[in-house]
Amino acid sequence: MSQTPITVKYPLEEVLGELKQSIKEVNQNVTTLQKDINDLKVGQTELKTEVRNLKEDVKEIKTVQNSLINEVSNLKGVKSLIIPIVVAVSTALLTLLVRLIPSVPR
Repeated sequence: MSQTPITVKYPLEEVLGELKQSIKEVNQNVTTLQKDINDLKVGQTELKTEVRNLKEDVKEIKTVQNSLINEVSNLKGVKSLIIPIVVAVSTALLTLLVRLIPSVPR
């Protein structure tokens, strides 16, 4: 069995030149992709830092919110005491006024 020889229609130098150019383009694309990946990693790190800071801010806000809730509930307690105090003081003043009025003879 004899094989037929392969004939090349293009010069070998031209084919190798095109292959070399294609390899350069692939290398440039790989370099660009690596830079893009590095940029994404930097951006991801910055986002993680921002998220961490936001979590801390939310914790602080929750702490302040709880403090405000406690203070408001304390104020409600004081408000409920104001009415009995006003009634007690008013009663005491009225009692003093009544005692200061001279008794009317009958």
